[in-house]
Amino acid sequence: MTTAQRPASERDGGHPGRWAALGVLVLAVLLVAVDATVLGLATPFISEDLEPSGTQLLWIGDVYSFVLAGLLVSMGGLGDRIGRKKLLLTGAAAFGAASLLNAYAPSAELMIAARALLGVAGATLMPSTLALIRNIFTDPRERSLAVGIWTSGASAGAALGPAVGGALLEHFWWGSVFLINLPVMVALVVAGARLLPESKDPAPGPWDVPSVALSLVGMLGAVYAIKEAAAHGPSAAAVAAGLLGAAALVWFVRRQRTLASPLIDVRLFRHRAFSAAVAADLFAVLGLTGLVFFLSQYLQLVQGRSPLQAGLAELPATAGAVVTGLLAGPAVRRTSVRAVVAGGLACIGLALVLLTGLKRDTGYGLLFAALLLVGVGAGLAFATTSDVIVSSVPDKQAGAASAVAETAYELGAALGIALLGSIVTGVYQDFTPPPGTPAGIADAARASLGGAAEAASAVGGDQGRALLLAAQDAFVEGLRVTTAISAALLLATAAAAWFLLRPGRGTPALVTSNRPAPDPVEASLIGSLAGGAAHEDRGAEPVQPRPVKPPARPS
Repeated sequence: MTTAQRPASERDGGHPGRWAALGVLVLAVLLVAVDATVLGLATPFISEDLEPSGTQLLWIGDVYSFVLAGLLVSMGGLGDRIGRKKLLLTGAAAFGAASLLNAYAPSAELMIAARALLGVAGATLMPSTLALIRNIFTDPRERSLAVGIWTSGASAGAALGPAVGGALLEHFWWGSVFLINLPVMVALVVAGARLLPESKDPAPGPWDVPSVALSLVGMLGAVYAIKEAAAHGPSAAAVAAGLLGAAALVWFVRRQRTLASPLIDVRLFRHRAFSAAVAADLFAVLGLTGLVFFLSQYLQLVQGRSPLQAGLAELPATAGAVVTGLLAGPAVRRTSVRAVVAGGLACIGLALVLLTGLKRDTGYGLLFAALLLVGVGAGLAFATTSDVIVSSVPDKQAGAASAVAETAYELGAALGIALLGSIVTGVYQDFTPPPGTPAGIADAARASLGGAAEAASAVGGDQGRALLLAAQDAFVEGLRVTTAISAALLLATAAAAWFLLRPGRGTPALVTSNRPAPDPVEASLIGSLAGGAAHEDRGAEPVQPRPVKPPARPS
């Protein structure tokens, strides 16, 4: 079909205000990325103020992702039915309200509840943004570029989060990192109401509430079981939760196959490219998230950096992702989808191999090189898989397919914190305090690294410093163990991606270049793509027991 023969909507690329609308959608994803990044920097302060147990601290970190993963498919289906713009703007307002609750949470238990509510609101944002892009940009080349810019918003958020969050934590209390969401949300709602076109399935079926419940129960049950088994070993509660979750997920899948209007068409997973891209995202994020969550604690509580210094130290990952993400499209056209995805994942795996040599006094050169490699690999892999997923479905299923992509990402994040975080915690809690340490002080030190810093400060003198050094060494050992496991996982995922994304049938045949006989998987990607991000030697300097104390929470 020639350009003149194509419909006008395809000749002009879609909605006339599409680039301004894209700016609004990038604002939404940037906000979510900032929110995820600043939590890691604020964790030491939250630990000091709210005094959570080690398990509660993990829940504060991962309950957001658990709830998000459990509701993304449901919210993606809801957006397809009621309108993606309507769902996005409603969710944005709810996200702002939940941010207020997070900022002023008075206890660890209420902080966990507030994070869960934030996850409910966040579940409306990500699938809506990607689905709107799928429908606003009808020209495939422009759509691939738009997906790239969208994922670059995540990279920008990952860069902005540590810098802004670190500056806030040096001058204000930890709740300020949540309050920065409010002006962004106001701008998002006001601009979105004016600039975004409405988009939804023209003939939607009913939103199946039992499917929503089954999805949520299944995801929460399965992830809770894995988390508890990893942290405390098999138990009756973990086994019961796992069985309940598995049964709910099986029932969910069976129900989707019988519904006239399912929340997600499970037949999409028959497409090898779609399934491989989703699986690659899940396992890659799983391998990365445990490291990202604990790296900020390492930089602050082990190497004694301020929050701002820790945030700036993590910037190489974002820089690498932005640059190589923009080069992912040309790389796909010159090579193949599987080469770019597998190569990106292998790059992340090699970076994690470097980090297995981490020590308490490791110089910044090693961290810089490893984080840069992480960003390079993430920019190549995640941008490519995102476009594979959104290009593999009809417009009317864009919300559900986008939700599947985001579910893989968030489930991987939750499992990464749960599994790898539990390994770090398990190794850390086995450390032996110096002889003569009082039992109560030793127990407080084993609860978390933040607790060890507080305990060491209370003891003082050589005894306190010896306690702190022992705790830091144990924490670093746990980090080394998890990076070794993560490296093996990423390299195995890279090999699987190379095999599963080989040329085959069942992938949309979209022309990417003038080369003869493009392979079907590669043909589903067009134009420029941009990437998402994963998100120093102090020599003989004394390690500070904790980061700079920000002002107290306002009354």
